[in-house]
Amino acid sequence: MNDLSEIKAQARKAAFARRKVAHDALAGRSASACLSEVLAGYRGVPISAYLPIRTEIDPRPAMAEAAAHGPVGVPVIDGNGLPLRFLRWEPDCALVEGPFGAMVPAEPVELVPEIVIVPLVAFDRWGGRLGYGGGFYDRTLERLRAARATLAIGFAYSAQEAEALPLEPTDQPLDLIVTESGIIEPHPVG
Repeated sequence: MNDLSEIKAQARKAAFARRKVAHDALAGRSASACLSEVLAGYRGVPISAYLPIRTEIDPRPAMAEAAAHGPVGVPVIDGNGLPLRFLRWEPDCALVEGPFGAMVPAEPVELVPEIVIVPLVAFDRWGGRLGYGGGFYDRTLERLRAARATLAIGFAYSAQEAEALPLEPTDQPLDLIVTESGIIEPHPVG
């Protein structure tokens, strides 16, 4: 493992611990009011969010509100090294186990989002994001942004904020960060 990989692994470990504490502190209460507020300004625009795993903050209440006004999708991982694709999701839609064990809509209707709600392990005030290390969202955002303007919104607990993150040139920046307690507009470095 190279130095940057080791630094990222250490940053992930610390962020996972902070995320678990924040997740446990909310004990099942909804944390998506600020995300709903942001998405209300984009009614009808195709969005993608995610079905939470482990201690990820849960966007489903905001997804359900957005689905009443326009298409909402969730990501599908087709394989290592590939960008994500998105399937249309609706509240209470039937789900099946998809590739890599993630739950996906049973009816495979594809969608191309203009707004991507991104899960993360850690974020910083400059729009940096530390994910799980597979590069799926970085590849996907790069591809989507090459085709048209695509808004990337990081959704996380405020406890997941880091002073600074070990980033690489291929890491795609977040345009906005939403937590359970507020909305952060990143300030680019420089």
